[in-house]
Amino acid sequence: MKTTKLKKTNKSTRSIKSSKSKKISAPFMSTRNVFIAAIVMVSILVFGFTLTSEAANSHSSSKKVCDEQSSNTSANCFARVKIDKNGRPVTTVTTPTGYGPLQFRTAYNLPTNNTNPATIAIVAAYNHPSIKADLDEYNSTFNLPSFPSCSATVTTGCFMKVNQTGGTKYPKTNAGWALEIAMDVQTAHAVSPNSKIILVEATTNSYANLMTAVDRARLLGATVISNSYGSLEFSGEITYDSHFKYPGIAFLFSSGDAGYGVSYPAASPYVTAVGGTSLYLTGTGTRQTESVWAGAGSGCSAYEPKPVFQTDLGCSNRTVSDVSAVADPNTGAAVYSSVVLQGQKGWFQVGGTSLSAPIIAGVYALAGSTDPSVYANSVPYAATAGSLYDVAYGNNGACGSNVYLCNGIIGYDGPSGLGSPIGIGAF
Repeated sequence: MKTTKLKKTNKSTRSIKSSKSKKISAPFMSTRNVFIAAIVMVSILVFGFTLTSEAANSHSSSKKVCDEQSSNTSANCFARVKIDKNGRPVTTVTTPTGYGPLQFRTAYNLPTNNTNPATIAIVAAYNHPSIKADLDEYNSTFNLPSFPSCSATVTTGCFMKVNQTGGTKYPKTNAGWALEIAMDVQTAHAVSPNSKIILVEATTNSYANLMTAVDRARLLGATVISNSYGSLEFSGEITYDSHFKYPGIAFLFSSGDAGYGVSYPAASPYVTAVGGTSLYLTGTGTRQTESVWAGAGSGCSAYEPKPVFQTDLGCSNRTVSDVSAVADPNTGAAVYSSVVLQGQKGWFQVGGTSLSAPIIAGVYALAGSTDPSVYANSVPYAATAGSLYDVAYGNNGACGSNVYLCNGIIGYDGPSGLGSPIGIGAF
């Protein structure tokens, strides 16, 4: 892999307004505005999209599964479940709807297995009491090989669950987070089926507990750590960045599901911020089109410094996102959960950037180890041409003159970052 080292910058925070009405970054030179506007016009001519906001209807057929109030002390999961006209989750008993292992691998041109199996950790809050049985049901339905529990004699290509201290006294069950956990575990396994998976369950959704769980995942040897939660940015967020400041380990965070606007921890300069797309397939399962999902988070951080490998000029601080994958619940994943959510259990169709994060986690695992002297989120920025699909149309809201922060354009943009995978070469 090509290497790029992360360096902190001391650029001052400047002032524009995000969709959350937070002051973020500085005035942009008018010539730069004209240049980006020209790129957007080219995108319109080539790809035929319009710059009308889609955020208003991006959630009309889905709803979030976690309903706790996030704050500067706690986070919420970003999973969204497809719903019927009465607002209830759509479920089936035996026949899944949504994308499964074959669709993920074919659409993103991924190999079936990693020749040097990695260890993926899923960090989430609360407990899913039957996650291993639900994973077994997923594997059986999609004809994946049996996946054993880890033991003294089985240490690779296996599943284990621990609490945030590494023990087996698990937190209380929360139905929304349980569906989040089911999606994260099943999706990461679908993309990289012979990687070891460690589920680390935090006691609650507080940042204190979630960061303890992140540390536990690292101490247990995970080289890829997937996180599908976050909150609005807050002034003290930078104090949590030390939990991710470990070269050679890929920390994945969802960019958020509220449209244009930045969430934390995706804003940390040490993590891979994963944006979201709408993915449509051909009859043979290959990618037909992929566009910005209107719910994906993006923008310019209010507090985090810009990593040296980011070179966009419309944001003096950290820009979200880095890369992306499917997140639209309407093109979401088939997820099996036996934990009752709003009276429903079985096969759900779930999306949100909670889905795109474990997909990219699986891709990092397939790609193998990152240079231990390099921050893993820098690796896609050194990728060769053709290893990422340029998501060049769609939008997630209104972002004023810095149009690339909320629109899919040719080249780098906020909602989709550098693009979505074409194989594992960019990771």
